[in-house]
Amino acid sequence: MRSSRRSFLRNVATGATGVVLGSSAMAMSAKSYSRVIGANDRLQVAFMGCGRRVSAYYNMVKDSKNNVDLAYICDVMKKQRERVAHNLKGKVSGDANLINDIRVALEDKKVDAVFNATPDHWHAPGAWLAMEHGKHVYLEKPCTHNPAEGEILVALQKKYDRLIQMGNQQRSSDYTKAIIKDIHNGRIGDVYRAVAFYSNNRDSVVVPKPAPVPQGLDWDLWQGPAPREEYKHNTWDYNWHWYGWKWGTAESGNNGTHELDVARWALNVDYPEYVDVQAAKRHYKNDGWEMYDTAYASFRFPDDKVIAWDGKSRNSHKTYGGDRGTVIYGTDGSVFVDRNGYKVYDRSGKLISNNKSDGDEAGTALGGGGSMTDAHVINFFDAIRGKTNELNSPIEMGAKSQMLTHYVNIGYRIKKSFEVDPENGGIFDRDAMKLWGREYEKGWSPKV
Repeated sequence: MRSSRRSFLRNVATGATGVVLGSSAMAMSAKSYSRVIGANDRLQVAFMGCGRRVSAYYNMVKDSKNNVDLAYICDVMKKQRERVAHNLKGKVSGDANLINDIRVALEDKKVDAVFNATPDHWHAPGAWLAMEHGKHVYLEKPCTHNPAEGEILVALQKKYDRLIQMGNQQRSSDYTKAIIKDIHNGRIGDVYRAVAFYSNNRDSVVVPKPAPVPQGLDWDLWQGPAPREEYKHNTWDYNWHWYGWKWGTAESGNNGTHELDVARWALNVDYPEYVDVQAAKRHYKNDGWEMYDTAYASFRFPDDKVIAWDGKSRNSHKTYGGDRGTVIYGTDGSVFVDRNGYKVYDRSGKLISNNKSDGDEAGTALGGGGSMTDAHVINFFDAIRGKTNELNSPIEMGAKSQMLTHYVNIGYRIKKSFEVDPENGGIFDRDAMKLWGREYEKGWSPKV
């Protein structure tokens, strides 16, 4: 199975096969593309998905210094795209067209980039569809719904030579970059363990029941790449996160992505050797939540390095002194880092450095946004224009961190631990590998 995946990736990278969802576009090199943008110095962007996350992009699209036109506002729910248009009326440049089908925007050759803030099941397919049409992509976390999509995205990014910035915005935090550099330079000795955590107090959710499709919602297009089913009450608006694996990726994919990324970054590791997951639904046993709401996972890496994930969706006890963040342990001390800054402790537990951020990135509030996202978007714009040679979170980096969340979900679903190939992230367990990919609606699956 691993051999067949390697063959697929090799073929995609060389153009022998491809993912086909629409017409292909001629790909330009990043260098040649930067010259085209430089000639006019104006980016045409499209919003794809106008839920709670879209407002996080407002600042950078409104800021005239970024020289951006908002060309399209796309959402499958009429009232959501109209809300965004109302919020931005008179505050952005560009003649924004309101559409419900992103393929309209992708066919427009003037569009340079897409902000993909759709539900999880749309993330990777939306990204590869955009790249096929020559667009760069700002891709919200989770960048993929499953491990196979990570392989596909990395391969197609190389094939189409487009940029994909994954939306784990703490990679653009100056203080986080600084403390990670210090850690790598030995600030707390040899690092050996990190604990990534998230605590929230999410309430019960309704048990979904068949209901009329809400007015203004294109339910067929909302489902997009996912197999079709009848509409059920309250599915489309956020609770899809917890209503089954065809759409969501549980709390690990929803929020654990950020903290696990910081942990992997700090320990400077790629893929683990062994994964153990303890996860279950612990709260509101009879409500509509279909997956775990409490998880503790351990990832064992080469050189005896360990990352732990402590995710509590419905218990907001601040076990580690905050509601989300990462604790990194070294032979000479430890570091606590979150969206408010970082603290450095010596081996005795004495606080020796306290760096408080002046940023305003949201913590556990729905939607969020703030200074980290602003910096991440600017980095994306600068990379498109050729002002920087590096994205802060390119897809090949983001997909590795995302794999940790997929291991959690797979471990929960098969109810056992498993070994991982630390060279490529593949899983040796046959039951686990049955969950490597997913089923697509006819016409939406990657064509190999």
